[in-house]
Amino acid sequence: MPLNEDHIRTALSTVLDPDLGKDLVTLGMVKEIAVADGAVVVGIELTTPACPMKDRIQSDIETAIKAEAVRNGDEHPRIDVAFTAQVRASDKAKENNPLPGVKHVIAVGAGKGGVGKSTVSTVLATGLAKLGASVGLLDGDIYGPSLATMLGLDDHQPTGTGNMLDPFEAHGVKCMSIAKLVDPEKAMIWRGPMAHKAFSQLVLQTSWGDLDYLIVDLPPGTGDVPLSLAQLLPLTGSVVVCTPQRVAVEDARRAVRMFQQLDVRVLGAVENMSWFVGDDGVEYDLFGRGGAERMAEAMQVPFLGAMPIHIKMREHADNGTPLKNFDIEEALTERLLNVCRELARQISIATELDRDARPSLSIS
Repeated sequence: MPLNEDHIRTALSTVLDPDLGKDLVTLGMVKEIAVADGAVVVGIELTTPACPMKDRIQSDIETAIKAEAVRNGDEHPRIDVAFTAQVRASDKAKENNPLPGVKHVIAVGAGKGGVGKSTVSTVLATGLAKLGASVGLLDGDIYGPSLATMLGLDDHQPTGTGNMLDPFEAHGVKCMSIAKLVDPEKAMIWRGPMAHKAFSQLVLQTSWGDLDYLIVDLPPGTGDVPLSLAQLLPLTGSVVVCTPQRVAVEDARRAVRMFQQLDVRVLGAVENMSWFVGDDGVEYDLFGRGGAERMAEAMQVPFLGAMPIHIKMREHADNGTPLKNFDIEEALTERLLNVCRELARQISIATELDRDARPSLSIS
């Protein structure tokens, strides 16, 4: 018997998304099935363009369809799997969200300063954009904003309509920083309520439009701004950044606990400045190595990956050319993109977990 659409759908109902633990049909990821002249065309919609499991899903689809073909006497079907991607909004983002066009808000925090939180935020934003997502990046470090420099916004002038600001567009992302709205020599000597007001205006009075991900670079520590963000927006989750040494890890643990107390899911930890490669080609662990990964394991949060110290990355931050971080060398490019892919993966998992946890009423 030749294969038909029902056969293919049956086969696809046996293929599980490796992360979400449900089959592709139940998840609504099957968008097209066509069978003609011995060829099978399947259209699958991934939950993120940065999906790291794409190759495995394709292999599992081909295996399942071939097995179904054998059962029906067609041992050599031609199989073409076409992928699209549509980031799914969390249920939180669909209700009482002052930014209805933003599917996921991700806070990037750290227990202490100087660990490269803004560097990681920039890598995540530009990396997710390179992988095909629509991304915004908010400089939420009210007291020490640095993203305007790291994104090369020196010549950009703020514009807007009414009381709404237009985000700057640079390097494939939409971005906003208070550094572009105040005198560059001005120190922000603000008490908590003033910082809260300024941060709220940056978040809510920027015309972000439609975004898959809005990355928010928080100030270090566990103070007013993370609390304000948790109160203002339905956060999908947070990322905690630290360097490997004990003093940084201990403060990062406090940041994890802060997010947990605020009922914000910790999507993962990133270890920055994990190693340095000298001119002699030798790797040096300047701050130790593996501290963040051990912390993540002990606290049962995902580990998103490690990033090295690299002179070129420092130069690109100073020059406002973050996309060049992905052109330094192939191994580093893949490492940075893998951190972005792992974050996208954890966001997809969190979205599905939140959907499963949503209470429902059944009337019979």
